[in-house]
Amino acid sequence: MIPWLAVRVWWILAILYPASLALGLGPTFYNLLGLSFGLLAGVLFVWGRIGLGGWAILLGGTADVLDGRVARARGMASPKGAFIDSTLDRFAEVAAFIGLALWFRESAAGLPLALIAMGGSLLVSYTRARGESLGVNCSKGIMQRAERLLGLGLGAIVDPTVSALVGHDGPGAVLLWVLGVIAVGTVGTAVYRTLWITARLPDAD
Repeated sequence: MIPWLAVRVWWILAILYPASLALGLGPTFYNLLGLSFGLLAGVLFVWGRIGLGGWAILLGGTADVLDGRVARARGMASPKGAFIDSTLDRFAEVAAFIGLALWFRESAAGLPLALIAMGGSLLVSYTRARGESLGVNCSKGIMQRAERLLGLGLGAIVDPTVSALVGHDGPGAVLLWVLGVIAVGTVGTAVYRTLWITARLPDAD
């Protein structure tokens, strides 16, 4: 994480975390806030407000960090909460990718990359969850949720400026590369986890 962003995130968390405890805000509030930002990001992408969509993604990621911290601090961590958290995270992420896919709908490269990145992101989460349900924990590989959110958020924020500087016909130059990296990274991670977990599962008797 680049230094200036790390400082900003730490500063935001340092304010919001104690304020959340003082106000009695629970993890469910931040779960729903993260979902709302994900849905907002998708809508903003469809409208072509790329920079604002990037900020919505980063704010949603901040809410995702806070829900876990608040849950642990207030003794509210539970399997039910973990399920709600991870499931709403998937809804938020899918909303953002759908927004990008619709925005790139006339792009020969952008649309398939957005769809592959979305599918790969879901597969990364699914392979881990399915492995854990069978007693094999695997968090290996790149392009986990934090990397995806950071890449999409930052990519979207800088995209309009960079696209203009390089003479690209409208925004999208940076996001095409970001989606390409996410697509390759997530699919590769999902395949790796599939092979890694399979190798550790027992055969039938």
